[in-house]
Amino acid sequence: MPTREEVISAAESAAAQFGADGLVAIRDVMVRDRHVSLTVLGVSEGANPSLEGALRDALARAGAETVHFRFRAGEARADAPAQAQGGAGSSRAADKPAAAAAGAGGQASSGPVRGHGAGLEAHPLLQAGSGVQFIAIASGKGGVGKSTVTVNLAVALARRGKRVGIIDADIYGFSIPDMMGIEDRPQIENERVIPIEKFGVQVMSMGFFVEDNAPIVWRGPMLGKMLRNFFSEIEWGELDYLLLDLPPGTGDVALDVHQLIPQSKEIIVTTPHATAAFVAARAGAMAIKTEHEIIGVIENMSHYVSKSGEVEYVFGRGGGARLAESLNSELLAQIPLGAPDNHLSEPDYSPSVYKADTENGKLYLEVADRVIDKCEAQRP
Repeated sequence: MPTREEVISAAESAAAQFGADGLVAIRDVMVRDRHVSLTVLGVSEGANPSLEGALRDALARAGAETVHFRFRAGEARADAPAQAQGGAGSSRAADKPAAAAAGAGGQASSGPVRGHGAGLEAHPLLQAGSGVQFIAIASGKGGVGKSTVTVNLAVALARRGKRVGIIDADIYGFSIPDMMGIEDRPQIENERVIPIEKFGVQVMSMGFFVEDNAPIVWRGPMLGKMLRNFFSEIEWGELDYLLLDLPPGTGDVALDVHQLIPQSKEIIVTTPHATAAFVAARAGAMAIKTEHEIIGVIENMSHYVSKSGEVEYVFGRGGGARLAESLNSELLAQIPLGAPDNHLSEPDYSPSVYKADTENGKLYLEVADRVIDKCEAQRP
């Protein structure tokens, strides 16, 4: 498996053939197993296919199996090496002062590369003073109930009087509309898409734009563009909280979220099983490396309570607590294994949202209270 330093060296050597004096530069390098993501500054997307080919060849020789590029024009800096950018793994800083660090346009870079978020800095939701709290719900692997946690936490926040939205960012595995019992499709008003609202939560998902549960067959760059559209083309209105249901793992969408919303907080979901917690630690490590605050861990399917009241630990014990300890965070809740007792005849039927007066519904209200305390205590 290639190291981050080997990837940077190979990419910079290939890029040097296409841009003199640092006009093409490599930034935001992340290596997960044999998957590599990086940003190329100094050339717009599609402007130089031969550069992309040279980079792919160089990284393949370095041991990368898959590579995801982001291209941005006009902001390369000759004196800021890739090792000094992008969080963990940095071992050296730029030597020259900021005034000497200007790129070809004569201006120094003023912040982290935003990937597919470039140009969205002025979006009302993404401005620092918007008042919106972004919370990404992440997991290391699928099947741990991350989407169930997302919808129930969002509904619990709405029950506490908060204005809440959900972005179903699991673009391959979208499930939020079905889990909330949403059958309507968004409407368009004044060339803006209006989210669907249910249980007091505004929802936007890839599931609204495909027919008959069709599969999404896209490569990495298309995922980021769709995520960008969930901000640029959606009429969210005023929100207090926007939850993002991330795909499992540490792939393209998770990286795009980290770049698009640098102020986002994260909740990591796991089961009590040791392996699930071990894998979930990778998602937590990615949050830490990209300077996202982890506000807590939720252990889902923590135990099963039989009709006789006996507690059975179906998936083992202790994974959530160990994960929270390893991430220096808090175990927000241990949610029992179960399913909502909802019926199709109910006017607000959903297969996955717990009623407020059920045991699990009360647990999610407690989590919502804890999240509100943590987030609003940090407001200026």
